[in-house]
Amino acid sequence: MIHKNERRLALSYINVAYFAFLIGTFCGLMQVFIRNNALKLPAWLDYYQILTAHGVLLALIFTTYFIFAFFITGVSKTLGDFGPKVRSVSWLGFYVMTIGTVMATVMIISGKASVLYTFYAPLKASGWYYVGLALFIVGTWIAGFAILGHYASWKRRNKGVLSPLFAFMTVSTIILWIIACLGVVATVVFQFIPWAFGWTDTINVELSRTLFWYFGHPLVYFWLLPAYMAWYTVVPKIIGGKVFSDSLARLSFVLFILFSIPVGFHHQMVEPGIPAFWKFLQTCLTFMVIIPSLMTAFSMFAVFETTGRQKGGKGLFGWFTKLPWKDIRFTSIFIAMVFFIPGGAGGIINASFQLDEVVHNTLWIVGHFHITVGTPVAMTFMGLSFWLIPYLAGRKFTNSMKKLAFIQIITWSIGMLLMSTSQHILGLMGAPRRTSYAGYNGNNTALEWFNGIVSNHVTMAIGGSILFLSAMLLIYIVAMSLYISPKALNREDQVEFPLAESDQSGTPRFLENWWIWIGISFALIFVAYTIPIMHMIEHAPPGSIGYKTW
Repeated sequence: MIHKNERRLALSYINVAYFAFLIGTFCGLMQVFIRNNALKLPAWLDYYQILTAHGVLLALIFTTYFIFAFFITGVSKTLGDFGPKVRSVSWLGFYVMTIGTVMATVMIISGKASVLYTFYAPLKASGWYYVGLALFIVGTWIAGFAILGHYASWKRRNKGVLSPLFAFMTVSTIILWIIACLGVVATVVFQFIPWAFGWTDTINVELSRTLFWYFGHPLVYFWLLPAYMAWYTVVPKIIGGKVFSDSLARLSFVLFILFSIPVGFHHQMVEPGIPAFWKFLQTCLTFMVIIPSLMTAFSMFAVFETTGRQKGGKGLFGWFTKLPWKDIRFTSIFIAMVFFIPGGAGGIINASFQLDEVVHNTLWIVGHFHITVGTPVAMTFMGLSFWLIPYLAGRKFTNSMKKLAFIQIITWSIGMLLMSTSQHILGLMGAPRRTSYAGYNGNNTALEWFNGIVSNHVTMAIGGSILFLSAMLLIYIVAMSLYISPKALNREDQVEFPLAESDQSGTPRFLENWWIWIGISFALIFVAYTIPIMHMIEHAPPGSIGYKTW
């Protein structure tokens, strides 16, 4: 068991994460009924308030807090207890993040920041909303640098030794996060805050969106890489195997640092002001990110097969039956992996210039977002919660909780399958995103698009309702694991942190030379962004005043 101070810190992150999850999923439930024209909101609440809250609380707050809880626990487990300075800085980061989170959430709830998760200009929120966002990011940097400081201290004590795989992956993800946040910090601090407080009259809309998507796409990998960490380091231990290849795992994370950042233009395919060449270049770099994902898929199924065969699996697929399907820690994450197959394929479609023209700004994008972040990432975090929270809280994960966990994962899978499939098909039919109910002015031709069994807002609402019930069951399991389940009083009842063995004998040492990869990453960013951003500044239109449309 890790030190009690690190446990308190990680549990603090988890409490905030799941409180945000509770509010965010309730907002999601209301959304699907509004889109079905089955719910009318009171006058003091509007659709764009709950849409903003849903996106910010789930996609940003829940994920980030849970990720840092996972990092703190795993790094403390692999590199040893935090020192007093690292612990103090870590708590400072948590408090700054939480102050920013509260400020931003209050602004959303009070109706002063209904600018959606992407907060596109010229929609204009209260200046305090942007201050809250800035504090949240700064807080993550403080917490991230605390972990990097602990890692650096370990490296000084262990010169010439490769760090444990979990610690290496944590450092990779934090480096990616810090570099990615430079864009959103630049636009919030130097564009949105002066504009929102009236210090400047207008904002360069194209530049603000470009800086946001410089951050927005690697944000997806900030969510995904901790899930990959669990796949690489935790799942092999759960099934009784070992990491397939230490060097392959490390190389895949290095490639994410290099290729996940200079790709934001593929979110701006339909926007004017960006020459086609630069969109094409960043599309090519986007396809490079597919390589480490395929490396991960190969590595994981290699672990499954080799472990299954060692346990007696015969024939072509006999190994499949030897996997521990009755262990919810494994089954939940395996289902998450399966969902990522269509999710990854959809990402290739979104990043393709011509195909993006069909799906851009439709519900297809919402369906893609839910089948990538809402399932592979979220369900992996759920699978981690089933042992991570009892491990930190020193409680048993009882048999009744295990049975409920299976029900929760199955219902989440069914709900997401219904809702996401419906959103994908409705998007292909032309249903827009970022809007509440659209009746198309009673046009019969348009309304016929949505009369299918799956291509129907009712199907989406049914899926969303099942997801909400599953989310409430998860909240119950989390609350029991945090506060109510029996204490683990002996070693047999204690939940362990399952980390697989990793053979480092063939791993090249240069993979942990961070300055090489940071340098190459900035070089790629320089090539992909310098000329387009200079063009946006030098040939900027007059700029836009702020608009409040709610």
